[in-house]
Amino acid sequence: MSLSLESTAFAHKGEIPARHTCDGEDVSPALWWQGIPAGTKSLVLIVDDPDAPDPAAPKMTWVHWLLYNIPPESKGLPEAVSAADLPAGTLQGSNDWHRTGYGGPCPPIGRHRYFFKLYALDTLLPDLQEPDKSQLEAAMAGHVLEMTELLGTYQH
Repeated sequence: MSLSLESTAFAHKGEIPARHTCDGEDVSPALWWQGIPAGTKSLVLIVDDPDAPDPAAPKMTWVHWLLYNIPPESKGLPEAVSAADLPAGTLQGSNDWHRTGYGGPCPPIGRHRYFFKLYALDTLLPDLQEPDKSQLEAAMAGHVLEMTELLGTYQH
């Protein structure tokens, strides 16, 4: 079985419910995973939007959520997960709002794509002190055993 990531909130390539966006409560969707490869020491979750600010003329990838050192024996994350409810040992990175935690879709124009990317690593990363996405990806380099993604879309 290969690594997979799913949500009870939306199907792959489906619409993310407003509850999980700035138009609603802006809470994280429930996520679950399976098929963790042998030798996995930690998991990383990166949620980003490559269509910012306008899907017709994207200029950047907006980072919505960064989690790392998620224990491989964990099965997922509940809806509206708080920092206190993250699996033991999980660390957070800094999103593009310059804070930790989930920041849901809030596209200024058009329908955007949101990639929930789960990585299985062969190592436990050091405490990177709330890294941004590029710092986290640099630390992950050479340690990715497998990755999968769940794609959701949203438009105001």
